Amino acid sequence: MKFSIIVPVYNRIDEVADLLESLSRQTVNNFELVLVEDGSTQPCKDVVKLYEGKFPIQYYYKENEGRSIARNYGMERAEGDYFIFFDSDCVVPEDYFEKLQAQYEAMPVDCFGGPDAAHDSFSTTQKAINYSMTSFLTTGGIRGGKISLEKFTPRTFNMGFARKVYESVGGFREMFSEDIDMSTRIRNAGFSISLYPDQYVYHKRRVDFKKFFRQVYVFGMSRITLKLLYPGSMKAVHFLPAMFVLGSIALILLSIFVSPYWILPLVAYLLAIFIAALFATKSFVIALKAVPASIIQLSGYGLGFIKAYVTKIILRRGRNVEEEILIRKGK
Repeated sequence: MKFSIIVPVYNRIDEVADLLESLSRQTVNNFELVLVEDGSTQPCKDVVKLYEGKFPIQYYYKENEGRSIARNYGMERAEGDYFIFFDSDCVVPEDYFEKLQAQYEAMPVDCFGGPDAAHDSFSTTQKAINYSMTSFLTTGGIRGGKISLEKFTPRTFNMGFARKVYESVGGFREMFSEDIDMSTRIRNAGFSISLYPDQYVYHKRRVDFKKFFRQVYVFGMSRITLKLLYPGSMKAVHFLPAMFVLGSIALILLSIFVSPYWILPLVAYLLAIFIAALFATKSFVIALKAVPASIIQLSGYGLGFIKAYVTKIILRRGRNVEEEILIRKGK
């Protein structure tokens, strides 16, 4: 089987260099890379030239239209039997495709997803953010963990599906959380989806807390869009960040106006995050940073969720249900 790796890029020269280096070190060469430069003002073409001949590369430069359209552009030109999607800020373990070939032969599926991890070279802030995004205490394990409160949904930082899936359900839609939308459409079309728990990549994520907050805020808002598109998709786990925000506000107010002891549940929860992160990462600094990272992850997502829920569902402002349905139909 030949795999086609499809990566959209926008002004990420250094990240692309790390990704290409990791692909050049793969123990097997059963893949091609389709790199789609989405209108970058700082193209990575010169970096790509350094790796020509080490493995098959198709490089394309197109006008900026968004990452989903860039992925679709790549799929239209891919030659493989199975499409693999990475983000440009991923580093791929050297045995990734060797393990993927073996995993697929042992358990073939139409669509798979894998988890992400933090590389030793990442900063302590990046490792703390990675912990907050993958810990059961903060996300319920919905991003590729072995224990999860929600049915597994592949994400495009580490996802793959067969060519026949693309030919059946079409490409990605240009929207936030487009990978969740794609995974839902794949499942609804009757294709098999599975987690390959050992098929991980190193994911750099955001490099500072400000950018991280913006990212998870958008994730929270997009969850409401997904609810409008797929009414039965909202699960209890999706409400937890909003409950964290409202509960934290209530506890803080009660501790100020009633009794300081009301703050203890919040303190206990954050202490649990610190202790769990300390055991998981074996680093006091990362565990310490995991506390604000988790607060940002929960509050950012929760605030975006609450805002979109109030405006789109309660007040029915902004894009309405009918418009969401048109998106669903690809119109």
